Amino acid sequence: MDVTELSVPDAWVFTPRQHTDSRGTFLEWFRADALEKALGHPLGLAQGNHSISRAGTLRGVHYADVPPSQAKYVTCVSGRVLDCVIDIRVGSPTFGQWAAVQLDDVDRKGVYLAEGLGHAFIALTDGAQVSYLCSTPYTPGRERGINPLDPDLALPWPADLAPLLSDKDAAAPTLKEAEAAGLLPSYAACQAFYADLRSQAGFGQ
Repeated sequence: MDVTELSVPDAWVFTPRQHTDSRGTFLEWFRADALEKALGHPLGLAQGNHSISRAGTLRGVHYADVPPSQAKYVTCVSGRVLDCVIDIRVGSPTFGQWAAVQLDDVDRKGVYLAEGLGHAFIALTDGAQVSYLCSTPYTPGRERGINPLDPDLALPWPADLAPLLSDKDAAAPTLKEAEAAGLLPSYAACQAFYADLRSQAGFGQ
């Protein structure tokens, strides 16, 4: 796998090497050892999610309270989506910035985002199927959201697609509103949590 850290720290993109012959194609869409090398700790797996979306479906921006929050490894197994990782950690040098990666069934990239980062994607094709591995199970009381159409975030959603949001996502606060309400994770708390994960794995600080 080729591994590249995104412009938002603590998020990476993994591009698998595909092997094609007359029978079809084989690839390793997830490698725990490659991820652990990048993070400095293993990804604990507690839940696997799968969504099927019509073109224009916009899911996010989602995140969870830290600790323990929820790290994710995301890939598109069919169709094409634009996946965004947003730094919503108050005090981060890149607070409010985002990184976008096209995930599809051609390059078959995967995106990892650490605990405390925001996540959203829009389906670019009908029937786009996204699978993601999660470090903790879904816990409604800790789940949060930011409006993905927040003009201050200016996420790069395609102009030719009318975004289709859930009622919950459409009613989510803006980044500024969430910050003012004290709903966002702090960069310091996230870094301490990552350090604890590395320490538990024997990687130290």
